[in-house]
Amino acid sequence: MFKVRAKYLLLIAAAVWLAAGVNIARLGVISAAESATAPWILLVGIPLVFIMFHIMFSRLVGKHSDRIRGYGEEKMHVLKFFDIKGYIIMAIMMGGGIALRSFGLVPAWFVAFFYTGLGIALSLAGIGFLVHFAKRGGVIVCPVTKKTRLA
Repeated sequence: MFKVRAKYLLLIAAAVWLAAGVNIARLGVISAAESATAPWILLVGIPLVFIMFHIMFSRLVGKHSDRIRGYGEEKMHVLKFFDIKGYIIMAIMMGGGIALRSFGLVPAWFVAFFYTGLGIALSLAGIGFLVHFAKRGGVIVCPVTKKTRLA
């Protein structure tokens, strides 16, 4: 029950990462609009957070895509797009973010730039999973670093 061909795990991962990224970026944009965040904080903070997380997430996209492709043509449970470690990290990040915002432990200006940069990086990771699905068996070239990877 709830099994799909392994290659479709890439699509499931893309949908999850893209939905999470869009929602988190939306929270950041709302916070920026509702608070009196200085524009320079957004102009500096968003790209810094994005770059930091994009580097980390692009490695995870490659790692998880390789693992998923390693399943071959088998049918796998729909939740196998992540490994156990990935789910633990996701739960800690989500729980921590919700707690920080709910208890007012971080100011709105921090949420504005941090969530916007993080959300964009997550969304791009979702697009990365889509690229891996679309180019199965081909070569993927990163437009920024020009590194190549088999899809």
